[in-house]
Amino acid sequence: MNPRITLFHAPHSRSGAIRILLEELGADYTLQALNLKADETRSAAYLARNPMGKVPAILVGTDTGEALVTEQTAITIYLADLFPAAGLAPALTDPLRGPWLRWIAFHAACFEPAMIDLALQREPAPRSMSPYGGYETMLATLTQQLRAGPWLLGERFSAADVLWGTALGWTTAFKLVPESPEMVDYIARLNARPAARKVATLDAELAAAQAA
Repeated sequence: MNPRITLFHAPHSRSGAIRILLEELGADYTLQALNLKADETRSAAYLARNPMGKVPAILVGTDTGEALVTEQTAITIYLADLFPAAGLAPALTDPLRGPWLRWIAFHAACFEPAMIDLALQREPAPRSMSPYGGYETMLATLTQQLRAGPWLLGERFSAADVLWGTALGWTTAFKLVPESPEMVDYIARLNARPAARKVATLDAELAAAQAA
């Protein structure tokens, strides 16, 4: 099977992680670039595909039909499973499958809500109602996992590391997450990978073209 993949992407956004993942997977894909400053994700054409008006989104065509997938974590799981030979997703029978899914879900369910509350200087919900409990607890849980490293699954690099490495890159840059040795080293390991370096160059060129 040779899936036909279109990535709806904007530079300097969450879709950068998906572009890196596609490169890590060795996938052939078509890039549909959108300019956030020109509000292109709010165009009628794009909203017809993704009513949320966000990136990333992917359109995947196979011999059996076509699928539109949105939401960064869902796309991460979908693509990693679509290319099993790349080894970036533990198989269903692999003992690491559960931890892998845990950390991908933790990103969306705990980390992102905590970051938004902190960025907006907003009081979190009561602990019994908060999806992440408390910021310090969330951060300590993540840091402990990274300390065991070098990757979230120990010695095994996976698609979850692309998701987290990019997220921690921007959240440390905006001072939402402290630049602890665990965070800095983890981000550096991801950024040193050929796929991440390639996408950094391509996205810098794309951002410059959109700004011109």
